[in-house]
Amino acid sequence: MRPLEGIRILDFTHVLAGPFCTRLLGDMGADVVKVNSVKRAAANNAPNSPYYAIWNRNKRALALDMSHDDAKDVAISLAHQADVVIDNFSLGVLDRWGIGFDQISATNDQVIYVQMSGMGSGGPWSDFVTYAPTIHALAGLTYTTGVPDGGPIGLGFSYNDHQAGLHGAVAILSAIEARRQTGKGQQIDLSQFEVGTAMIGVSLLDYFVNGKEAHPCGNRLPYDMFAPHGCYECRSEGDDILDERWLAIVCRDDEEWQSLCSVMGDPEWCRSEKFLSAKSRSEHADEIDDHINAWTKEQDANELMYELQDAGVPAGTVQTGIDLVESDPQLQAHDFITSMDESHPALGETFADRLPIYFDKTPCETYKRSRVLGEDNVDVLADWLGMSKEAVHDGEEAGFLT
Repeated sequence: MRPLEGIRILDFTHVLAGPFCTRLLGDMGADVVKVNSVKRAAANNAPNSPYYAIWNRNKRALALDMSHDDAKDVAISLAHQADVVIDNFSLGVLDRWGIGFDQISATNDQVIYVQMSGMGSGGPWSDFVTYAPTIHALAGLTYTTGVPDGGPIGLGFSYNDHQAGLHGAVAILSAIEARRQTGKGQQIDLSQFEVGTAMIGVSLLDYFVNGKEAHPCGNRLPYDMFAPHGCYECRSEGDDILDERWLAIVCRDDEEWQSLCSVMGDPEWCRSEKFLSAKSRSEHADEIDDHINAWTKEQDANELMYELQDAGVPAGTVQTGIDLVESDPQLQAHDFITSMDESHPALGETFADRLPIYFDKTPCETYKRSRVLGEDNVDVLADWLGMSKEAVHDGEEAGFLT
């Protein structure tokens, strides 16, 4: 038995932030019913999309065309049976469908609603349309993760969506615990923008306390005197840019610095007075980087990583997706990449990155493929509402269960 079995989640989310939240809960045993429709099943919301398949495992698929009044009636009935209703639409969509928190909680006072819009409710930007790059930019992540004098670069992946999903999952678990104590559900307003802004909290604190404005710093740490602290080019495995190999190296104190020098063979430049203290090394970080780069270019990245780790120096190869899937020994030891329980009807064999949480008493070892549109109409509506197979088929023929 997984820890969240028995918890029912009605999931109206799409793209990444919301689906990642409910995927976590589904991995831990919650009965997540993913609502989609023929009209909305396009691009990243299409069940045959690999992107969709990644974020919607361990969920059941229900097709509801919410432009039909009959579909809205079904949704209302489902919301009355749900422990959690979650969406990441723009504000007010569920209210316009007649299944908002105020409408449902009037007769289901234990229901928990999570609204994880881009900006949250209220404020001058609450109606903004947002996506990962725009949230990153507005929250300060794009600026602070750039490189000096290189213009804003930002993050090349949906970092804030994952963080918002994690916040959503924690919020739901907290609300379930609060309901256990009070007997009442509640509405949760989650601002993805504020999640991102909180991720640069150290920069905000430095400004509030010291009046220092954060600047793009690349791989350098603006608040610690760690040098070296960066990624260094190693021996290439070929002539293509994809064959480049890099190694991240960090020295946090004198002991790690001396260990690094020892691995390098104690070159004469290491003995310079300007490298004897952490403060001085930080002040001459560019010069240190030049020396280390000249040395690492002749080294194999993986071999050097192990040598430095054995010497007590934090070091890690800059791995690619291929490295992680095919050759990472740590992930292989944990069977981190695993095949789904059954083949996907459109995509064939699909794979899962395992839930990186290992429960001793209630293991989460179930990984069911994402479902195609409406695949679980009969099962879901029978389980939640007691509808007959014939009634479900009639709804499909009428066009509101599609």
